[in-house]
Amino acid sequence: MIEKFFYLEGAYLILAGIILLVTLFVTTRPFMSHEAPKKGLIGVGLILALFIGAHFWMTSSRMAAVKAAFRHGKPVLCESRMLRKMAQSIEIRKGVAGWRLKGDNFVSPQYIRPFHVARCIVK
Repeated sequence: MIEKFFYLEGAYLILAGIILLVTLFVTTRPFMSHEAPKKGLIGVGLILALFIGAHFWMTSSRMAAVKAAFRHGKPVLCESRMLRKMAQSIEIRKGVAGWRLKGDNFVSPQYIRPFHVARCIVK
C-alpha cells in the first residue's frame, strides 16, 4: 500500500517539499515573527497533507472501480500516451484484443506499452 502511495503521489510529494521549503524561507525573514516558521510549516503542511491524501483516496477509489468494471466486462477508457495525434484515449474491454489485467496495468499483445489503471475511467 505504501509503495502504491509513493508511486502515485511521488511527484506531488516532491512539489509539497518544495512548497514547504519556500514556506520556511519566507517565514524566517527578519520582518516575520519568531513563531511564523512553526505556524507556517504546520499550517501549510497540514493543508498539503490533506490535499495529497484526498488525491490518493480518489485515485485509489477510481482504480478499484476500473478494475471491477474490467472484470465484469464493462468498457474502460484509458489515456493513450502513444497516440497523441489521432486518438487521445483507447477503449479497453475484457476478452477483446487480448486485454488482461496484470497488477495495476492493462496489457495486450497488440500494444507495446501497458496502460496504468490510474489513467483510466469506466465508460
